[in-house]
Amino acid sequence: MAYLDENFLLYSPTARRLFHEVAKDQPIIDYHCHLSPREIATNHRWANISDIWLGGDHYKWRLMRANGVDEDLITGDSTPREKFQAWAETVPYTLRNPIHHWTHIELQRYFGIDKLLTPATADEIWDRTNATLAEADFSTHGLLNKFDVRVVGTTDDPADSLDDHLAIAASDLKTLVVPTFRPDKAMLVDRPDLLNPWLAKLEATANTSIVHLSDLLSALQKRHDDFHEAGARLSDHGMDCLPAQRCTDEEAAMIFERARSGKAASADEKEKFSFYLMVFFGQLDAAKGWTKQLHLGAFRNINSRMAGKLGPDTGYDTIGDTRQGEGLVSYLDALASSDSLPKIVLYNLNPRDNYLFACLTGVFQDGTVAGKIQFGSGWWFLDQKNGMELQLDALSATGLLSRFVGMLTDSRSFLSFPRHEYFRRILCNLIGGEADRGELPDDFEALSKLVGDICFGNAKRHFGFDV
Repeated sequence: MAYLDENFLLYSPTARRLFHEVAKDQPIIDYHCHLSPREIATNHRWANISDIWLGGDHYKWRLMRANGVDEDLITGDSTPREKFQAWAETVPYTLRNPIHHWTHIELQRYFGIDKLLTPATADEIWDRTNATLAEADFSTHGLLNKFDVRVVGTTDDPADSLDDHLAIAASDLKTLVVPTFRPDKAMLVDRPDLLNPWLAKLEATANTSIVHLSDLLSALQKRHDDFHEAGARLSDHGMDCLPAQRCTDEEAAMIFERARSGKAASADEKEKFSFYLMVFFGQLDAAKGWTKQLHLGAFRNINSRMAGKLGPDTGYDTIGDTRQGEGLVSYLDALASSDSLPKIVLYNLNPRDNYLFACLTGVFQDGTVAGKIQFGSGWWFLDQKNGMELQLDALSATGLLSRFVGMLTDSRSFLSFPRHEYFRRILCNLIGGEADRGELPDDFEALSKLVGDICFGNAKRHFGFDV
């Protein structure tokens, strides 16, 4: 079997049939990613392969550092060609890392290059990829069309302008590009030095003054309304863990006003205030029929020297081991008890929590929406073959795989859309293999519906996208 051939990761007849006849050509709903709305609005083009492939890709940066590459060739002032050469010298050492798969699938799908990237092929691949980048349709709009991406959900702060999204909506781009409401900075009461500048930006965007807690809640609700008008149907939160301590209106008001005056909240006060706001955000989402995404379990920026030098999202995060159950239970119960539980997708970063998250979803299903509480696709360090299989198995064993909303890229790169193909191959191999072993019925129509729904149909229906 050739490397990355048409039957890559497909190890049984039914697996191959499901992928090639059902999954392969399904459209893409990339409901959670970190693509730049500005780059979509301006139909951005790239100067060279390093610009589109290496810029901002902390997955690659981590491997280059592990391979002994000097930081100047990663995030420093070296030329794009020098950085590309450093990556080409690293790739042969990435065998068994999913980056080796992704690198060469991307070369195949975007550039028609079947060769392995090595120091010996770097010159040729540099020239060929840059020639393709110069073609008229190699732009953000062209790539969205090429991969039949029906929906892109960007990740946006409530204080961000939505002008780029409005410009995209007014353009001739066929892809629906919608913002996602991510208000994490509103909870920084332990860091007034960060909170108050952010509040100034929110005041400007919401066109209001924020002095008291009631002002903050009004401004956030206004931005939530604005996001909805711009097409948003999901929110998102990235947290170490959900807070468990509940908080009264009076406590929350006191904590906020003290932070507004420059006094940092204690750890307990931060937890209480975060719980208070998270309940508020849940109520907003439930009222509009949105889906709330909860990304839980990362230890972020833990190499303080390098994170301080290069900033966040530069490769200095890892899987955390914080206990997740108490906060999750307290939060979901608070929303359910007040009849304000929105649709939710739970993502864990530590694989030890797979069954905790998957099983917990069944406790809070309420019969109003199929798959209302979802166990999300393998996230970040789990977004690879083993992580995907573990997530699919835990979901299947404790809930309804058939209602799963499927894959997302969570990526900053326009070269990441083949991640959907990667997931689909793994899904088809799992389902097809079990059918060929007699573990699932030999009913191709039923298996086709299962695969088609997970690849596209469930997300379309669940999030309410008219595409």
